[in-house]
Amino acid sequence: QVQLVESGGGLVQAGGSLRLSCAASGGTFSRVAMGWFRQAPGKDRAFVAGFTWGNSPKSADSVKGRFTISTNNARNTAYLQLNSLKPEDTAVYYCAADADLYRGTSTSPADYEYWGQGTQVTVSS
Repeated sequence: QVQLVESGGGLVQAGGSLRLSCAASGGTFSRVAMGWFRQAPGKDRAFVAGFTWGNSPKSADSVKGRFTISTNNARNTAYLQLNSLKPEDTAVYYCAADADLYRGTSTSPADYEYWGQGTQVTVSS
């Protein structure tokens, strides 16, 4: 059973940066596909970025060039670096893990079995 805990959210002005962390227990990122999603009020949960061990990371067009996903395997922690933040990036951000490595990095929330509790990111204009 993989457990995920996010941290690092907060309030930031437009153009600012944040780094979100996702600490995993009960599993390692080398054995799951890992994704970051976000959900704004009144909207569906949407894929932000993700990776499967040994493959290139994948990111949504809306965050390409601004958000970067990385991992520290020794700490079993994944990160999402958020740069050049915009008010439309305001959402609750979730990390998630998919145990089906053969699927690759899915952009569908339905394919992820394990979820963290979420961390709020608010970008003011």
